[in-house]
Amino acid sequence: MSKLLFSTAFAALLLTAAVPEIRALADRFATPAPEPDAVAAAAPRPSGGTRLGDVVVPADASGHFRLDARVGGVRLGFLADTGATTVALRAGDAAKLGIRPAPTDYVVPVTTANGRVMAAPATLDAVEVGAIRIAAVEALVLPDAALAGNLLGMSFLGRLGRVEVSGGRLVLSP
Repeated sequence: MSKLLFSTAFAALLLTAAVPEIRALADRFATPAPEPDAVAAAAPRPSGGTRLGDVVVPADASGHFRLDARVGGVRLGFLADTGATTVALRAGDAAKLGIRPAPTDYVVPVTTANGRVMAAPATLDAVEVGAIRIAAVEALVLPDAALAGNLLGMSFLGRLGRVEVSGGRLVLSP
């Protein structure tokens, strides 16, 4: 019963935030993801306006912030998206983490650039970006066809001390 209540509340929150983002998501995914070597290294580095432990991610050519994160010890590529209520994982990447929702687990309605789909709620043990580690991160698993890439949404970003975009870079602080 509590899982159903959680899923329903989670879906309502997700849909409330997702409606204005549909067009923005379409634009974000219109550009191909860079090769893994081109993805910003998610390692803490001190520089102007940052502190030791901060993660600095430069914008790519399209102005998006792509980075790698470790989830359950597995390195995955993400697009940092403050407009996404939660971390969103493609089903194929979720499977690499051992998360394989049953068809009946897809109970959260989500609207994406590709239309309305059902997503499966999941809790990630921990998400690590550089020296930043956040435990028990809520996520949604979407069919691969519904999502061009994984989104590092507010269920992770909202738990950081600071998320700032300045001078063509994203600064994440623990």
